[in-house]
Amino acid sequence: MKAIFTTGGKQYYVAPGDVIYVEKLDKEVGSEVVFDEVLFADGVAGTPYVKGAKVVCTVEKNGKQKKIVVFKFKPKKKYRRKQGHRQPYTKLVVKKIEVK
Repeated sequence: MKAIFTTGGKQYYVAPGDVIYVEKLDKEVGSEVVFDEVLFADGVAGTPYVKGAKVVCTVEKNGKQKKIVVFKFKPKKKYRRKQGHRQPYTKLVVKKIEVK
C-alpha cells in the first residue's frame, strides 16, 4: 500500500517501512506522528483529501542538513556578503498507512 501526504508545504509518496526527511516537527525522538492530510491512499484519490485515511510515522531523529553557502555579489561595487545556512529536519520512519 502506498500513499501521498502533505507536511511542511511539500508532498511525500511513501510506503510502510520508508524513511523520509521532512521539515522540522516539534516532536520528541521515539514519539508517534499521525498525518491525516492524505491526498492518495490505496488507489483512491481524494478531493482534496481521502476521508478517514492517515499515515502513522515514528520520529527517529531531529537534526540539521549540511551547510550551504549563500554568497551575494555585485560586480564593480565592492559588495560581497557571505552567509551560511543549515536547514533543520526531522527523520521519520513510516509505520503504517490506514484507510477506512
